[in-house]
Amino acid sequence: MDMLHISQTIKQARLRQKMTIEQVAAKADLSKGFISRLENFRVTPSLNALNKVASAVGLGMADLFQPNVVSPQVLFGSMSEGEEITRDQSERHGMKYFSLAHGKLDRTMSPFLIEYHTCKKQRGLMMHPTDEFFLLLEGKVEFHVFDMANPRGLEPGDTAYLSKNIPHTVQLSQGQTYAKALVVYREEGEE
Repeated sequence: MDMLHISQTIKQARLRQKMTIEQVAAKADLSKGFISRLENFRVTPSLNALNKVASAVGLGMADLFQPNVVSPQVLFGSMSEGEEITRDQSERHGMKYFSLAHGKLDRTMSPFLIEYHTCKKQRGLMMHPTDEFFLLLEGKVEFHVFDMANPRGLEPGDTAYLSKNIPHTVQLSQGQTYAKALVVYREEGEE
């Protein structure tokens, strides 16, 4: 095994996925220290651990042994196969993110299925360094833009497109306990 190649392949896949070492460790059920040592060629992992880490960053075991990992040109999937990830402390705000293109390593867009659940801690305004497209699929939400004063009520089928760096947040409408949306972010650096 060429451990230097394997460690760099894992690190590059993690960075392309915009995942932190902590996120990979949590998905692989390993310590973040182990992931860091693996990426820095300071540990020789078992095949079981290597398989867990490869899967966590969207690779198969065979990808670790090939000279150049090639992202598929076409990636089919379904909303039910989304890879659950933690993004922007989502779990603290009653949100679940499911990446719908996790296996496309060289993607220029990141589509997510987001579930909103009742939660006592409401998320404040936030911004993203890229454009964002939002499509409400289920439930009713209040879409706040620039401030919390005048939200726009959205119902299934309603959309919003935000340019980068626009402060916004989404909250369940009064009386709602669940909503689901499709959100697509453009990857940073893509024009």
